[in-house]
Amino acid sequence: MKVFKFGGASVKDAEGVKNLKRVLQQQGAENTLIVVSAMGKMTNALESVVAAYFEEAEKVGGLLTGIQADHFEIIDELFTSEVEVVKNQVLELFQELKGFLNTNKSPNKSFVYDQVVSVGELLSTTIIAAYLNAEGISTQWLDARTAVKTDDYYRGADLDWALTKDRIGTQVNRSAISITQGFIGSDSNNFTTTLGREGSDYTAAIYAYALDAESVTIWKDVPGVLNADPRVFDNTQLLHQISYREAIELAFYGASVIHPKTLQPLQRKEIPLYVKSFLNPENAGTAVAKGQTLVPELPCFILKKEQTLLRLSSLDFSFIVEDNISQIFSLLHQYQMRVELIQNSAISFSVCVQNKYNRLEELVKALESTFKVTVYPNVNLYTIRHFDQAAIDRIRNNGKKILLEQRTQETLQFVTSPTLEA
Repeated sequence: MKVFKFGGASVKDAEGVKNLKRVLQQQGAENTLIVVSAMGKMTNALESVVAAYFEEAEKVGGLLTGIQADHFEIIDELFTSEVEVVKNQVLELFQELKGFLNTNKSPNKSFVYDQVVSVGELLSTTIIAAYLNAEGISTQWLDARTAVKTDDYYRGADLDWALTKDRIGTQVNRSAISITQGFIGSDSNNFTTTLGREGSDYTAAIYAYALDAESVTIWKDVPGVLNADPRVFDNTQLLHQISYREAIELAFYGASVIHPKTLQPLQRKEIPLYVKSFLNPENAGTAVAKGQTLVPELPCFILKKEQTLLRLSSLDFSFIVEDNISQIFSLLHQYQMRVELIQNSAISFSVCVQNKYNRLEELVKALESTFKVTVYPNVNLYTIRHFDQAAIDRIRNNGKKILLEQRTQETLQFVTSPTLEA
């Protein structure tokens, strides 16, 4: 089997859905499982619903009405005879969502987030499966929540590999074209969970691993894996080939094209991953497989914005030793901080974190009982893999103050101020 994954940008509107059909026709869709994300910016729109639910409940109805109207508009452009049937399917999903919001008693924002935001993938796959069937491409719609089984760590669930592999093996018809949702699964109580933002790539890898697929193709709005994000850096170049190891390194540091968890299951079975343009599907794109590190070999740039740099020092100028570091990491774990970079000296400890769960204030308060804490909010974290002097100068000369620098043999990282120096 082959596994295809289409992201939100590729199905953001009716023309995108029609293009998905053209890609399938050109590439050949027999024995293919298709993983699809929410349409366009629908995940962001549903995140706004979650925020309103906890802060401005009176706005929830209007936000849902707008999201429903956006999907109805796409349905109107795609269908003729099946319009009302598909709209009723979509209405059922919205009624289920409204029912949850009206009856939920849990104050756990991450739990609510997963029950709400997951609807984006259910909507997109419902519409796309119906469209492909109407266009003569027979598909089997699969509910990923019945196959992808996880723990209950909402917004970043960990997979139950054994159960998931068994479920996928029994639910997927290997001789058919199947379509399912990226990003979502369910826990042991059948509550919906999500795998983290951009988790649809991971979903594709999960299915590929369970099915012993011959390949995974991620269809993007870029020609393949570039050496930098073209929305941030000028003069980017296409990487024709990347080894699994190098791709894992790039993903770990935050390269946005491939989800960090996607590559491990593919590497274990040496399933090749292709990243290709859905606008130009005939082009080769990038192959991620066993082999050379980079082709061509050149510096790769990654930028993570809106990070927080914490600088800790002991209150009495004593050394920061193993006990202190253990305490710091225990608190970082307790307050759900993703650690991006650490650096320590005899009397200081610096850590760059991502405040994903908005618990920074709690963390700082806990740290201040033992350390002097200086907080640098909204900093930028630049990473350069395979750096050379020109690449270093490119970051050093961008006009932002460098707050921290760290290098290894292959990787150089800078934490910089969020704005240009005066």
